[in-house]
Amino acid sequence: MSDTMSDYDRLRLEEPTPDVRAIITDIEGTTSDIAFVHDVLFPYAREYLPDFVRARADDPEVAALIEDVRAEADASDADLDRVIGILSQWMDEDRKSTPLKALQGMVWQQGYTDGDFTGHVYEDAVAALQGWADDRRALYVYSSGSVAAQKLLFAYSDHGDLTDLFSGYFDTRIGPKKKSRSYKAIAAELGEPPSSLLFLSDVGDELDAAATAGLQTCWVARDEDTQEKARMNETHPVVMSFADIELL
Repeated sequence: MSDTMSDYDRLRLEEPTPDVRAIITDIEGTTSDIAFVHDVLFPYAREYLPDFVRARADDPEVAALIEDVRAEADASDADLDRVIGILSQWMDEDRKSTPLKALQGMVWQQGYTDGDFTGHVYEDAVAALQGWADDRRALYVYSSGSVAAQKLLFAYSDHGDLTDLFSGYFDTRIGPKKKSRSYKAIAAELGEPPSSLLFLSDVGDELDAAATAGLQTCWVARDEDTQEKARMNETHPVVMSFADIELL
């Protein structure tokens, strides 16, 4: 453990999480370095998304997403160049837009398959996920990135194809990550009582929403800034890596 963690944090880490039937994990900052998303994936999408949209604007799936962008932007008469401009602005804002995330995922698919990059996943996350899967615990992903993008990251990870570890994936189609109703919807879809689900994230507002919905939570605080936020919150068990999570 880091010397930056308090004795109180260490005591909380020693308390095993009871009766966990399934684990739901965030990606950015949790299973994967957030720098990979911001320094690799986002710049790649910014460079290639405009030409991708222009080239495939008539494809039914892309055409439907373009219409979704117009609807979300309240710009029904926007031409293709305007739509691309809206998407670029949303990327600048890191907007959690479902059509934007879907289009980014399509662009990233080409990057993964061409070998331009591989998906970063922390070694401690891989080891823990594999151990939980071997222990027959169901594993799920809930990220603001599209389900397609989530699958690509784990299929083309630094550690090989990890998709067999997961039983399902959720994105913003189930609801915003900072709203408790989203976690209630996930529990309902899984057919499990919320108290039997453990949600892992590095974002306090997401963890607060999950806890309000009745889920167990664990704050994955991999850097000093996140650890400071976790200490100020004092609501959720805190770990610095997946290796510190003990399940009964």
